[in-house]
Amino acid sequence: MIIKYISFLIGIIWSYSIIKTQSVFSKKAGLIFKILITKVSWFTLIAACYFGYKNFSIKFTIIGIIIAILLVNIGFYFSKKFINERFSEKQITIFKSFFEYTLIFWVLYYVLF
Repeated sequence: MIIKYISFLIGIIWSYSIIKTQSVFSKKAGLIFKILITKVSWFTLIAACYFGYKNFSIKFTIIGIIIAILLVNIGFYFSKKFINERFSEKQITIFKSFFEYTLIFWVLYYVLF
């Protein structure tokens, strides 16, 4: 039972963190990210919630969802704080642009080939 609940929490954390990541990208990369990746993450989140509802009580399901969302939001908060303290604005912009163009290239590569 504990393994099922841990897998439920991991599923919620995984899908919600990918959904939350969408807000980091610019409009051009965000559109591709939203269309191709976030849609799957929403389905995964809904499936994980359904899995929790079917295997546990509604109380444990809601507690798990709240814990997972809080963990992801706290993780994003501390990550943002760490990155802003450690790197300059120029370095963050360069890395973000590189990551966005890499994402666009990766998606186009897999769509075309």
